[in-house]
Amino acid sequence: MIILVTGGARSGKSSFAEKLYKDKKDVVYIATSKIWDKEMEERIILHRNSRPSYWRTYEGNYSLINAIGKEKNYLLDCITVLTSNIMFDMTENEEYIDNKLQSKVENKIYEEIHSLIKTIEYRGYNLVLVTNEVGYSLVPENHIGRVFRDIQGRINQRVAALSQEVYLVCCGIPVKIK
Repeated sequence: MIILVTGGARSGKSSFAEKLYKDKKDVVYIATSKIWDKEMEERIILHRNSRPSYWRTYEGNYSLINAIGKEKNYLLDCITVLTSNIMFDMTENEEYIDNKLQSKVENKIYEEIHSLIKTIEYRGYNLVLVTNEVGYSLVPENHIGRVFRDIQGRINQRVAALSQEVYLVCCGIPVKIK
């Protein structure tokens, strides 16, 4: 089963995703965040402390299929951070990201997620993916922000199409939309 959980920042989507595995011991938490500064370090510590200590953690943004082991349940949190990390890696020295490079970035992100999903499906395992809904906010004032928003929106659409269930979380309340 592939489940996508989306919502705005601080909507409760990660908590809801974790609750989907509340009675499971064989869970791998695929963490995509990197420690860039003190604030991010504190956020990562809070996330680590919010999940059971017996869940295995895999940290990374590339070769996500390397997270797959004998466990049957996987939680990727989150696609939005994965997108920003890969986008930054591929465009860090660019002031303008043309359509060709945007497509290359989007395809690299999609390849990572798609290969994870297909391997999980092949093995008959479960995967919950968490992502931010980026279409409900203001239009970013700068080019890089708009490119990120556009890539993330398209990635969300592509992953939702591969998912058996999709939930939108608003104010801590999950609503099944697929």
